[in-house]
Amino acid sequence: MAKKEFDCQNIAGEGCGLKKIIDIIGGKWKILILCYIHAKEIGRFNEMKREIFGITNTMLSASLKEMEDDGLILRTQYNEMPVRVEYELTDKAKTMIPILLELKDWGEKNL
Repeated sequence: MAKKEFDCQNIAGEGCGLKKIIDIIGGKWKILILCYIHAKEIGRFNEMKREIFGITNTMLSASLKEMEDDGLILRTQYNEMPVRVEYELTDKAKTMIPILLELKDWGEKNL
């Protein structure tokens, strides 16, 4: 059987798209957070904490901050009492949603 070539010059090396995507959405929670915000259109911290089973305040806070830094979510703070913060997907993140849904479907069918 012929060996298939991989698109990355150096698998997981500099310039590898798979490595880049794992770096920004890898881990246990980020994909779930992205899918939650996609489903709700606007995410609020306490709602995500309640609905994403098992996530801690620390992990949710850290994940949201990293995703904001990576340009995947927008954070809007409303200076009212109490302070209200909302998260929404950036256009960049919205382009990942169909891919993530395909992975979800694959997982449901094969795992």
